Amino acid sequence: MSNSLLRRTLAIASFTVFATLAACASTASQEGTGEYVDDAVITTKVKTAVLNDPELKATEINVETFKGKVQLSGYVNSQADIDQAVAVARTVKGVNSVTNDMHLK
Repeated sequence: MSNSLLRRTLAIASFTVFATLAACASTASQEGTGEYVDDAVITTKVKTAVLNDPELKATEINVETFKGKVQLSGYVNSQADIDQAVAVARTVKGVNSVTNDMHLK
């Protein structure tokens, strides 16, 4: 077997191994255990803060968190409730951003 053929075969084999291993890497849509626990804690803190806020009269607000990004959804009585819920969520430690998907009743 010639040197160039051997090199070509090794290059193809190396590329195949690299491509296979790269396909096994985790994606941005998956969380590690630590991230999942952190997000669960953030979700709990945001829910507690929203429920305990004296200005908010909304109990139909859902909270989901992924990598510190909080999504608020559900139904509220006024735009003021939406604004207040977003403001309250932003005060919670660990929240990187807040997405508002709430709707008026």
